[in-house]
Amino acid sequence: MLPSPTVQADRLISLGVHEHAGIAADQLRAAAATSQDGLLVTAAPASVLAALMTRGERTGFVVEDMTDVDSFDATDAAPLPSAPYVVGGLDRGDEHANRSPEECLPKILAAGRSPLTLVEGVHWVLQGPDVLERNRCFMTIGSRLRKANGTYDARTPALWISNGTGRDGRERKDAPKVGWCWWGNRHTWLGMASCSGRTPLG
Repeated sequence: MLPSPTVQADRLISLGVHEHAGIAADQLRAAAATSQDGLLVTAAPASVLAALMTRGERTGFVVEDMTDVDSFDATDAAPLPSAPYVVGGLDRGDEHANRSPEECLPKILAAGRSPLTLVEGVHWVLQGPDVLERNRCFMTIGSRLRKANGTYDARTPALWISNGTGRDGRERKDAPKVGWCWWGNRHTWLGMASCSGRTPLG
């Protein structure tokens, strides 16, 4: 269960998120007060938000080969209102594990839901770190990188827990991380997060 949007706003303000989102603390609090539930989302970039995630004593990070993380924008499958806004009906999408994003997107849309964006996913982890569990993490397929020719990059952003191997480094073992997987690949430990809707505030 998430805390109320007003409590979420206080947490984001304590982390300085409002400054990166270009909104005054009082404005964010006032906007949050207009909603009773849902995930509060700001316009802060994923690169900034990722470093604010925590799991135990570990802080979050973006994988080294995703320097363009902030260029992964919301797709038509995830229409966004102006930030700040709240996201309702969050679901980690565990039932979609071992399916590819390509396979899952039509099912998510057919169910009347929308895939979560990367920024939304990181906000979720900021407010509820336990949403990331070993072997139960998730992709945010509502965010894609559009190439110059109009097609999408095959990478799809995801949130999971580092094993401290490879370029992550042993010092990052158990840290929450933003990474990517291929659009057509399956992973037994990654669901496809989605929501029932988004509501503007104010």
